[in-house]
Amino acid sequence: MISDPQLPQAVLFDMDGTLVDTEPMWVATEAEVAASFGHTWTVEDQRYCLGASATTVAAYIAERTGTRTPQGEIIDMMYAAVARRMAEGPALRPGAKELLAELDALGVPMALVTSTYRSLLGAALGGIGDHYFTVTVAGDEVAHTKPHPEPYLKAARLLGADPRRCVAVEDSPTGAASAQAAGCTVVAVPHAAPVPEAERRYVISSLEEIDAAWLGRVARS
Repeated sequence: MISDPQLPQAVLFDMDGTLVDTEPMWVATEAEVAASFGHTWTVEDQRYCLGASATTVAAYIAERTGTRTPQGEIIDMMYAAVARRMAEGPALRPGAKELLAELDALGVPMALVTSTYRSLLGAALGGIGDHYFTVTVAGDEVAHTKPHPEPYLKAARLLGADPRRCVAVEDSPTGAASAQAAGCTVVAVPHAAPVPEAERRYVISSLEEIDAAWLGRVARS
């Protein structure tokens, strides 16, 4: 565990929309699956599902469309469609690679905390660089998904870190709420929906604006 008091004890990253630009893939996938049940996906639908787990989205699609298709089958449909799109390789968000490389060089432990299921992480992690992360927590590896604090509490526990000394980097209101409830300082980089400022929450427009020293300052504030 890092001992430099000027740096965060650990940095916990969301994946979709924060490090990689997979949100358009998820939006297209949700619209595709909803359309297969006769529903036209709206901006309101998109906002409701932003940052949510596959289980939550599948339940929402079932409710909105009235389909009797089992939730597990809807999830399978979504993951097949996302895997098809992800095979082309999602693009990294601006500044992501540089920030990860800097933190890695300084020895700051990092975790990936995502609502995406483990089965889809391989392709995304290959594009990001799986060697950066000591720990990865997937959406199907917790009993309660974001906005519940469990995903971030689990990541901190696996790292042996105090959540109150960790910085979580998120792009959605759902993810920010999860990390904040876990006790982390939150850095929000809104992508598909606005994230309001709050206590111990810092809203920025791009990862290009920050570095390890800045993360250390907000972690101590």
